[in-house]
Amino acid sequence: QVQVVESGGGLVEAGGSLRLSCAASGITFRIVTIGWYRQAPGSQRELVAGINSGGYTNYADSAKDRFTISRDNAKSTVYLQMNSLKPEDTAVYYCKAMMGPREYWGQGTQVTVSS
Repeated sequence: QVQVVESGGGLVEAGGSLRLSCAASGITFRIVTIGWYRQAPGSQRELVAGINSGGYTNYADSAKDRFTISRDNAKSTVYLQMNSLKPEDTAVYYCKAMMGPREYWGQGTQVTVSS
């Protein structure tokens, strides 16, 4: 059974940092692509950053120069380092693991940035 679990969310002041973790089990982690998404109240879920099995990364414009996605295959974990956080980064952050046509979502972790 595939499980995807996010952690690391919390409350932080504007300008602060958080590191989110996405751990996946029951899957051949080294070949999966991982995407971090977020959804703010009243808004659609949007892609924040992604990383594929080869380490290629992509970022939403809002995340470039502030967020860094990385992976540790030995720990079956992908990280999202978020710096210079802004109130508009407040959202539930979700991790999606993709392997071929299959997609697996985590339950999300809340990030709240106070002004």
